[in-house]
Formats: sequence, structure tokens, C-alpha cells
Amino acid sequence: MTAAQSTSLAAQGRSPDGSAVETWLVRVEASTEAACEYTGILDEEESRRLAATKHEKGRARYLVAHVGLRLLLGARLAVPPERIRYRREPCPMCDGPHGRPAVDGGPGPHFSMSHSGDCVLYALAGTPVGADIESPSARHSRFDLASYLHPDERDAVAALPAGRRPAALLNCWVRKEAYLKGTGAGIAAGVGSVHVGLGPAFPDDRPSATPEGWTLLDVAAPRGHVAAVALASGDGGPMPAMEPLRPRLLDLGAQLPGRA
Repeated sequence: MTAAQSTSLAAQGRSPDGSAVETWLVRVEASTEAACEYTGILDEEESRRLAATKHEKGRARYLVAHVGLRLLLGARLAVPPERIRYRREPCPMCDGPHGRPAVDGGPGPHFSMSHSGDCVLYALAGTPVGADIESPSARHSRFDLASYLHPDERDAVAALPAGRRPAALLNCWVRKEAYLKGTGAGIAAGVGSVHVGLGPAFPDDRPSATPEGWTLLDVAAPRGHVAAVALASGDGGPMPAMEPLRPRLLDLGAQLPGRA
């Protein structure tokens, strides 16, 4: 990618609503051909993992996801995407080297990536951030998800009409995943002990469930998907309530030489 292309991508990424977190979405099937032109920007570990992925759809999803992330980070840092190096921050639970992924070698945007089906979601911010996108599937049966809820969340779901409960469960799940990814603790923190609530789409009269120091935001995901972002609030306290974040579409093909 040339410097001009990198600058173009960076300009596209400025949050039009002025929010503190920037979200992007890429569709795997539509971007696989373009992503194949960028295999050379992956590092040794990414290339190894790509080669080890047996299923064609899994390979395409991995390639598109990691190429897209490198293009976004390279644009933010004004460096060629192949020069991006990653590291793991210390785990907040055990101090081991498996916490949040981060850009190595200096300050860079905090970032998070999640994929489900044909969609990859990215979040970039100036403070720690976590993102999650999911689509209903067998592994998201309401009985499975309900077992991971905080007691107050189970009560909130039970109070809803039966027809709304599956959507509320999945909405709660993506909020939990986003928050645990943002903290770097992952599921080791105990999913059921974390109280994030069901989100503004499912209001009730219970006290706010937002974890201290964090803001939880819904994301306007493509049909059939549910997504959320968790953002560390910094010194300014939680952000005010916002409309769902609307990700910008990342077109990998538009970044190729000679493409508009």
C-alpha cells in the first residue's frame, strides 16, 4: 500500500460523529479476492496460522480479518502495514503474557477485532476497547447463554416477553464478550460474575449495570448479527448514552493500486 492510499484510508476513518471510538466492518466474501493481494503484509505468525487453517471459509475469514486490521493500523500510524508488530499486554488476572493484543514498539491506537460468519468488526480508540459481533447459532442456544448470565441479568431476561428473550440473551452476551476483551481478562474473569445488563434495547427499572470505568455501546450490525463495543472511560467518567455506533464499511479492494 502506498503512502497516498494509507492517507486516504486514514481520512475515511475519522469518526463523523466525533465519538471516542471508531468502528469498521468488512464483509469476508466480498473482500477475499482483494485480501489475497495483501498476503505479503502478514507477519510470520499470521502466515503460519493462515496455512494451518484447514477449512477454506476459515482461511478466507482469517486472511480478510488480519489484512483489514493491518491496513487500519498502518493508516493510523502512517507506516506500511507490513511493519506493524504485535505484542500481548500482561493479563490482569495472572500477569501472564496473554492479555490484550497491542501494537509493539510505541504508542498506537487501542484496538479490538471480532468476526462471525461473513462479518469482521474492528474497534479503534484512544483507551482500551473491546468489540464483539455474533450471529445466532446452535452454540448460542438460550439455555447455553443463560448459564453465563449474572443473576440480575437472568431476572431481567425472565421479566421480558418470551419472544424477546433470545435476542436479549444474545445482546447481553456480546456486551460481556466486548467488556472482557477490553479488560484483557477474557472468560477467565468469570463470565457469570460480570454484570453488563441487556443494553438500551431492553430497558428495565434496574440500576445501571455498566462496569465501573467502562462504557458499553451497541453497534448497528448487519441483519442477523448483534454487536457491541466496550470502551474504557478514562478520567472523564462514562460517556453519555449514545445511539448505536454505525461502523464504516472497509473496502479492501478500494485500497489496491489503481482502484478508486
